[in-house]
Amino acid sequence: MSNLRCLMKRACYLSVMIFVLFYNWVYAGEPPSEPILRIETEMHTAMIGRISIDRDERFLVTGSDDKTIRLWELRTGKLLKTLRPPIDEGNEGKIYAVAISPDGRYIAGGGSTGYEWDKTESIYIFDRERGALIKRIDGLPEVILHLSFSKDGRFLIAGLGGNNGIRIYSTKDYSLIKEDKDYGDSVNGFDLSSDRRLVVSSLDGYIRLYDKEFNLIKKEKAPGGKRPYHISFSPDGSKIAVGYEDTPDVDIISGYDLKSLYKADTSGFSKCDFGSVTWSYDGMFLYAGGRCQKLFDGKPKDIIRRWGNGGKGGFIDIPVAENTIMHILPLKGNGVAFASGEPSFGIVDGVGRISLYKGNAIADLRDQWEKFLLSYDGSTVRFGYEVLGNSPAVFDAEKRELKIGEKTSLRLLPPIFKTEGINVTDWKSNYNPRLNGKPIKLEQYEISRSLAISPDGKRFVLGTGWLLRCFDKDGNELWNVPAPGTVWDVNISGNGRVVVAGLADGTIRWFRMEDGKELLALFPHKDKRRWVLWTPKGYYDASPGGEELIGWHINNGKDSSADFYPVGRFRDRFYRPDIIAKLFTTYDEERAIALANEESGRKRVETSIKDILPPVITILSPADGTSISKKELTVRYSLRNPSGEPVTAIKVLIDGRPVSGQRGLIIKPKGEEVGKLNITVPERDFELSLIAENKYSASVPATVRLFWRGKKEEFIVKPKLYILAIGISRYKDEHLRLQFAHKDAEDFVKTMKKQKGKLYEDVVVKLLTDERATKDEILDGLDWLQKETTHKDLAMLFIAGHGINDTAGIYYFLPQNADIEKLKRTAIAFSDIKNTVSSLAGKVVMFADTCHSGNVMGKRAVTDITGVINELASAENGVVVFASSTGRQYSLEDPEWRNGAFTKAVVEGIQGKADLLGKGKITVNMLDAFIAERVKELTKGRQTPVTTKPVTVPDFPVAVRK
Repeated sequence: MSNLRCLMKRACYLSVMIFVLFYNWVYAGEPPSEPILRIETEMHTAMIGRISIDRDERFLVTGSDDKTIRLWELRTGKLLKTLRPPIDEGNEGKIYAVAISPDGRYIAGGGSTGYEWDKTESIYIFDRERGALIKRIDGLPEVILHLSFSKDGRFLIAGLGGNNGIRIYSTKDYSLIKEDKDYGDSVNGFDLSSDRRLVVSSLDGYIRLYDKEFNLIKKEKAPGGKRPYHISFSPDGSKIAVGYEDTPDVDIISGYDLKSLYKADTSGFSKCDFGSVTWSYDGMFLYAGGRCQKLFDGKPKDIIRRWGNGGKGGFIDIPVAENTIMHILPLKGNGVAFASGEPSFGIVDGVGRISLYKGNAIADLRDQWEKFLLSYDGSTVRFGYEVLGNSPAVFDAEKRELKIGEKTSLRLLPPIFKTEGINVTDWKSNYNPRLNGKPIKLEQYEISRSLAISPDGKRFVLGTGWLLRCFDKDGNELWNVPAPGTVWDVNISGNGRVVVAGLADGTIRWFRMEDGKELLALFPHKDKRRWVLWTPKGYYDASPGGEELIGWHINNGKDSSADFYPVGRFRDRFYRPDIIAKLFTTYDEERAIALANEESGRKRVETSIKDILPPVITILSPADGTSISKKELTVRYSLRNPSGEPVTAIKVLIDGRPVSGQRGLIIKPKGEEVGKLNITVPERDFELSLIAENKYSASVPATVRLFWRGKKEEFIVKPKLYILAIGISRYKDEHLRLQFAHKDAEDFVKTMKKQKGKLYEDVVVKLLTDERATKDEILDGLDWLQKETTHKDLAMLFIAGHGINDTAGIYYFLPQNADIEKLKRTAIAFSDIKNTVSSLAGKVVMFADTCHSGNVMGKRAVTDITGVINELASAENGVVVFASSTGRQYSLEDPEWRNGAFTKAVVEGIQGKADLLGKGKITVNMLDAFIAERVKELTKGRQTPVTTKPVTVPDFPVAVRK
């Protein structure tokens, strides 16, 4: 079940050439300029092929088939930057190789990078601090499989695919100073000794040794397998370890003449490989990993084997991943860093324990086959978050609802694998599937992975390593569509209208059976809470916190880094749950748009994403991780404005909350302009963010971490807590009346008041319940909250009652005297709430319990607070939101509890039950975890609360026990 290395390495160039035959891009030396929708989870979504570490072990760089290079803080695994080279919607942009310079200033990346528009491959050089693409090395004839800077930083070495050998560049100007093309196959590994000798392994079976001037001095057949893979010098340069792609052998050979010295003990394995090898920092241990698995607690795990005595001694096996170990590098302290095909990366410390593990965020849809179920109309799919369909879930695309587990009132059917007229054999992980005994024609290296036959027995679909193919019953291909990775699972709806596929990037996609046109895509995050659903034109729906999971990649030409904009930046135009709901009526995106617009009264506006882009702002100084000792700080920034629309504001945030900024601006940057801001900062560690705005949207925040090293405050003043709590049970309209919403507000206030003198200097409350909670009183309460809260304080807004969406989807909170036939005049518009909480100086937490059932929820309207939650939790608004339920779920209350389930859980958590670590404090994240489980327990799974926290706001305490 591991990825086949040959598909990534030896055959990768061939597969690229085959793959791009299915695209009709015609580029005039430039990458495509049209926006491309991409998944973004703050972690790779495809195999990590290579990693690199700077000399001081501050940074880890990872490169992936998902077309990104990511920079991490090595010891914590914190993502610092995502570097985005130019890409297309095919294979161009996949990163197979990365390297960071010893001083950490520069990052090199390569792979399948630019062939389609330049007809040659390129190596990209990025400035680490700015994340900017500063240089391209062009003219390479084939994919780049390995990169490394010399230990003195003077040279960059590249290993190429095919029979193109190695290239060596001077880092002064990245000019080519040496090359060796005399290779019979791909270069997949090389290493440099401390005295700069170079050793190279190639899939042609040879090991080559070069002197410090990069002259070839020795060439020998590898002593073990036929396909040597990674290779590593011992720290003193006297020995070389060799791993293979075709055998578990690990050979140790002389670092001076390549003669065989001895083999490491690889007993217990015969049909796998230890392709990745490295020595410990002091040379005492030898490490190797690859595709060798063992069972641990009944589950197969890919291992790293560590031998003592330089590979001569005994070994221990360390379970580290669930897929191929792709690369291992040594660390000080005799541990190693590793990366896998899951994708994942981590650190094994000097005693063989995993001290850091960063797993992926994608559902593992591999080989689910008969467990990949579908409803009759195709709108509901059952899948598993884990391989083979384990950890099941059901997603209803029409209702936009995710349920964990297999319970559903719908009948879901498995794919059909055989009918009277269609018998496909040898289709599971096979290069040669057959229809009724005759071969089905696939391309070279294309492997069959999944199958489904239409209910009428007239067609079948085959999922392969990079295509979804549809055939008639005689084996004639009717259509094929490229897929973003392996098509692990397929099924066809009972009505024969759609094909649904589970793909290697963790997405589930709907295709029209008639012509293969994509209709819809779902990305269910591995946390089993967040998801995002989108159409090819970019109309989307998302769970709370889910709209940050996809965004638009926009190339800026072949010589510049690309930009990335989460879809939430375009929420006003593209957040359209109503369009998605129409897809399973029309099975056509254009018709769904027309119907949804007709029902909501919206006019269709054909706008290019590129015309409504927000600004792009970058902090030039201070650098991330800078220590400061003065409260007055000058911040230098660069500003770009791709849409050409003037910048109207620049916000300065500290830990996600506004502290100052420049408004009333009319900045029209021509290209990239540099500016500065002078701000006063707190005497503590904090995160500083800048956000630039134009009339369309706000930029992605630019953020740096700063560490206070000045004099500490002798007396730390506790913050004040300001609470506006609103609870309405006795509505003027008797049809809207609830039982315990007023008591929910009262109990919340009573609980928080006990924090006076503990976490907070004072707790100041404005409580509005029932007849006191009129529209005017609530608006006055919002005004009070805004005026009273300072930057040192915390504000909480608690609302319990009814919320409602009008026909255009605009959300209103219903005061006690609301008239649902006159919402604009009698209800509280969401914009009033947002404008208040987003402008508060201090931290802001909102508790919303507004999705109660009632006659108001009949045919006239529905309540869906999801869009509101996502908007409040965006970086520019900066509000932490606890909401009682998701989507169209009702919030439940019960006489037995004498509260709503949500408020009962909140109160219990703040009173101490959410102190999950037993340290006496309750943070946002702790309260979130407790509320989620407690509400699920109280409602027997019928209600799912959600919490969203802006990316710029770190976790912080909201209560203490003592």
